[in-house]
Amino acid sequence: MRIVRLCCLLVLAVAAFSANAKMVQRAVDWTQDGTKFHSVLIYDDATMAKRPGLVMVPNWYGVNDGAVKKAEAIAGSDYVILLTDMYGEKIRPTSFSEAQAAVKPLYADRALMRQRIGHALDQLKAQAGTAPLDVARLGAIGFCFGGSAVLDLARSGADVGAVVSFHGGLDTDNPALAKNIKARVLVLNGADDKGTMPAADAFMDEMRQSPADWQFVVIGHAVHCFTEVGENSPGCRYDEPIARRSYRLMHDWLHESFAGKP
Repeated sequence: MRIVRLCCLLVLAVAAFSANAKMVQRAVDWTQDGTKFHSVLIYDDATMAKRPGLVMVPNWYGVNDGAVKKAEAIAGSDYVILLTDMYGEKIRPTSFSEAQAAVKPLYADRALMRQRIGHALDQLKAQAGTAPLDVARLGAIGFCFGGSAVLDLARSGADVGAVVSFHGGLDTDNPALAKNIKARVLVLNGADDKGTMPAADAFMDEMRQSPADWQFVVIGHAVHCFTEVGENSPGCRYDEPIARRSYRLMHDWLHESFAGKP
């Protein structure tokens, strides 16, 4: 009877802990070159077991409620994610024209883009003291503009295990930077993405000159934005089955990249 009672107490304790567990959203702010950035650290606190960390750069609308929801879904209990502000806290686009204006300075100055995403990686590492983060297993993922940003992080020679780009821009200001890549690079683009696929051949030539383990997946019938819930225009459209498939490819890639590391 005493054993049964103890088991019941343990079950109740676990249930109570599970009920209290939640997805943590914590502000991470920093200032770089006079600009203040406001990012969000996201992880599941149901367990404090250390797990890989990912810098996540959202689409060109930046850090907003939709991006937070996507980061939570990806993080689950598998990753600690820093949802990264690339513009500065005062820039939060809500329209096509505002988003276009926000990304323009970074596409025009790729060195600045690399500096900002590199600093974000440093900020993620700095969270190891307060979040269940394993700094030996770090990576980056990005969507649309964010895909361009994380590819530039790889080109910078950042010490990360993996980079995954979803329907991201493929071009670069300096193809020779590919020789710096340390990460395993997975790129997922739609075959009918008129915005990114014209650069596909040049991108693959660039990657052939790199030492990286890389894979470029072209998804049939997909256009731009295939992971972006709510997008439904001819050239920018969410596709749920393709999104699920691309996330499975991402998880497999990250798992393989981090395998064997403590």
